[in-house]
Amino acid sequence: MKAVRVLSPTGMLGAGFTQSSVDRGLELGADVISVDAGSTDSGPYYLGSGTAKTTAAAVKRDLRILLKAAAQARIPLIVGSCGTSGTDSGVEWVAGIVDEVLLEEDLELAVATIFSEQNAGFVGERLRAGAVHPLAPAGELDQATVDSCAHIVGMMGHEPIEEALRAGADVVLAGRATDTAVAAAFPLLHGMPAGPSWHAAKIVECGGQCTTNPRTGGVLATIDQTGFTIEPLDPDAACTPISVAAHMLYETVNPFRMREPAGELDVTDATYTALDDRRVRVEGSQFHQADQHTVKLEGSRVIGYETMSFTAIRDEHILENIEAWTKFFVEVFTSRVTQTLGLDDTRYSFDLRRYGYDAILGDLDPATRPPREIGVMLLVRAETQELATAVAKVANPLMLHLPTPDMAYLPSLAFATSPAETERGPVYEFALQHVVDTRSPTEMFRIDHRKAPTHG
Repeated sequence: MKAVRVLSPTGMLGAGFTQSSVDRGLELGADVISVDAGSTDSGPYYLGSGTAKTTAAAVKRDLRILLKAAAQARIPLIVGSCGTSGTDSGVEWVAGIVDEVLLEEDLELAVATIFSEQNAGFVGERLRAGAVHPLAPAGELDQATVDSCAHIVGMMGHEPIEEALRAGADVVLAGRATDTAVAAAFPLLHGMPAGPSWHAAKIVECGGQCTTNPRTGGVLATIDQTGFTIEPLDPDAACTPISVAAHMLYETVNPFRMREPAGELDVTDATYTALDDRRVRVEGSQFHQADQHTVKLEGSRVIGYETMSFTAIRDEHILENIEAWTKFFVEVFTSRVTQTLGLDDTRYSFDLRRYGYDAILGDLDPATRPPREIGVMLLVRAETQELATAVAKVANPLMLHLPTPDMAYLPSLAFATSPAETERGPVYEFALQHVVDTRSPTEMFRIDHRKAPTHG
């Protein structure tokens, strides 16, 4: 192939896109459809619980359009990080939805699933072999941390996806994968150079985000031997040199370099040229092969149970003295927890977030004037749900009527819900920020070529 055209319809499966944008991509000669289905952006809960952040209805709607498009054009469809976090259950969940659509639409497509979940025994064996290394700011890993994780996934590069395609898959449903591997695999498989392939994959990973109107849908990247051209699929959007180059700032430590399992993308010498008012040509991207192939581990574990309460403050005097009110709240609250429940601060923890004041920027917030109103969120964490709720209930009267120390009356604040306490269930944290030295690029991943679904 002299060039490969990659159609990226959206930044995340289930987020939605228009049928017309996909149709436009097919008209432009798309050779493959690639779409990401997950991320760690929404925190450790989805990996720890093995559940998806998207609804089955939204994922099925998007898959129906993409599967029909792939069958119509006879091109592959590649989905990465299935089920949000790429757990085995997430892959099976998406595969089940694909089976439903194939049956309902009477489509005959060969489906391959790639599982990326890792067991603690394997990780421990590689740990003892000295093949697991921390990424800053993480420290050295120990077996106890590995064993504490509810789920561990390895973030695959392009190699397992290539293997599934070589074996004849029309649809590849991958577990946890780098966002870029999903789009780079097909071009690399068909001989496109690594620099343009990986750079184009990075630019298209979030669909239309590299355009002037990111809400309108996807993009098409045409990769050849000297670079790539990118264009939007919606007539109301455009790609400009700035909008394309700026995407290298997104979710990267260094805007010129980005690490993949197989090596490092280097766009230091890349040039961005407008071909017209909608398309951009990129050349000069390079890819430096790593001496050691690595796979990043992601693991999530339960660290307690949480109960939330939320109130709103409109009292002008409290707003003018919010720091004094907060200090007084902490003093009274902790004292009453000890008084009523007999607990010291080793049995629970809490976080008081003042939305509208400094909940987002904290001490970095430049605002100096009193806010018009503040929403106060109390998060209480303990070893059991019952204990977290009991502690949160102690705060109930304080979040409804606590004054500042100098006030001679009880103010009325406003709870957002009734009951005021909402049990959030288990709370997870990311416990692994480490890479594994692999003995082969595919050793940590399992590929299953599934049988076609049948009626009855």
